[in-house]
Amino acid sequence: MSDSFIETIQKSKTGSGNGTALSCYETPLVTVDIVLCTVIQNQLKVLLIQRKQPPFDHMWAIPGGFIHVGETLEQAASRRLYEETNVDSIYLEQLGSFGQPDRDPRARVITVAYYALVSAEKLQVEAHANAEEVGWFSVNELPELGFDHEEIVKKALAKLKRHLQDTSVAFQLLPDKFTLTELQRVYELVLAKQLDKRNFRKKILASDLLKDTGETKMEGYHRPAQLYSFASHRLAETH
Repeated sequence: MSDSFIETIQKSKTGSGNGTALSCYETPLVTVDIVLCTVIQNQLKVLLIQRKQPPFDHMWAIPGGFIHVGETLEQAASRRLYEETNVDSIYLEQLGSFGQPDRDPRARVITVAYYALVSAEKLQVEAHANAEEVGWFSVNELPELGFDHEEIVKKALAKLKRHLQDTSVAFQLLPDKFTLTELQRVYELVLAKQLDKRNFRKKILASDLLKDTGETKMEGYHRPAQLYSFASHRLAETH
């Protein structure tokens, strides 16, 4: 969104209170931003766009944009994610609000951030709207980000780690059918530490979270590995 467009919005609000008490208050703009994570090539990655327009033109940022009058925050987040990256129909969870006065050099802008997890095989990302490029970046090797998006990404990852310990959120990063090795690797990537294989499998199999599909998958030169699917919303401690 250009500076001139924002100026137009601000000017249109002048006198919009019709002489009421509300007319004397400055009206901040509101945006939504989305931290979308997946696992690709054995790495936990976040989806970024390269901005076309100032501020921070040609820099990387998380997808997002201004809300429209009449739409909910969730609707705005889904719309902007699709408009910029072609990602659609995924579950988004609200992360929190970010409102430092100087976070956007154009105007007073408050953003409501969302985060989501998705299996990489379910995505076909493309650059659209205000994005020159779109790509997946390792959470351990992020480029310099525009606005306060580095802070937003860090808070999303911290929340993910907390949720991993008391929910079944890890299954959102997996395909519909997966091996225990693949499941354990997701936990290790999010927690940034290795887990004991025997202890992990013992606890996860005792949790009733998994359903045996009766199918197998070759992993390296070892014997075929059993394939599982997500079967329950019960909680599980695996470390």
